[in-house]
Amino acid sequence: MPPMEMIAEKREISAEEIKLLNEKYQSLSLLERVAELYNDFSANEIMLTSSFAATSAFLLKLFSDVNRDQLVHFIDTGYHFEETLKYKERLSEKYGLKVRSISALKEEHAFTTADETWKKNPDFCCYINKVKPLDLIKTKYTVWVSGLMEWQSDHRASLDIFENRGDILKFYPLLDVTQEERDAFIEEHKLPFHPLVSKGYHSIGCSHCTVAGEARNGRWNNNPKTECGLHL
Repeated sequence: MPPMEMIAEKREISAEEIKLLNEKYQSLSLLERVAELYNDFSANEIMLTSSFAATSAFLLKLFSDVNRDQLVHFIDTGYHFEETLKYKERLSEKYGLKVRSISALKEEHAFTTADETWKKNPDFCCYINKVKPLDLIKTKYTVWVSGLMEWQSDHRASLDIFENRGDILKFYPLLDVTQEERDAFIEEHKLPFHPLVSKGYHSIGCSHCTVAGEARNGRWNNNPKTECGLHL
């Protein structure tokens, strides 16, 4: 079994330890934050996820520069745009990513398809096709890395770089990056955007529930829902 797939014993991180982590990482650059993560945690304690959405190349480029052996989990809901799947392949090749797709149980996914659950109960559809598949694997890890940025939503603006989320420690290395800083990084490193960005899609999820729109306004159109549930 390759080293990147070895499972470490899951650790409990105390509130005091989280406070110290936040204090230390606050002053670090983005690349330093990612590099320091491997000093504070073993590689097999770390779970990295990516939706391969609008500007996912930002976080993935940082991890590619620090540790190309890091496994990237992609939740394949079965409802992604074809452009998303092509973008995943493009970034995987460009940055040498090791991507593993995870999906809902076949019979549960088939139910949401036949039922068109996203129309009547999008929270439940997200739970079946996004939240539950990840719940099945995240019990193996101590820390979960995500590319959330605080300007993206009111919920995200309330977070810290490290957050205790019940059964796992969340790490948001990009949290305090402004939209202008993100765009400057993308320009400097010539990062490829998701193909749908040029068509007015600024936040991209499943094809049933995503339309063109600024920020996250195109997600779950005509619905007050702003998060799929993974990060709540």
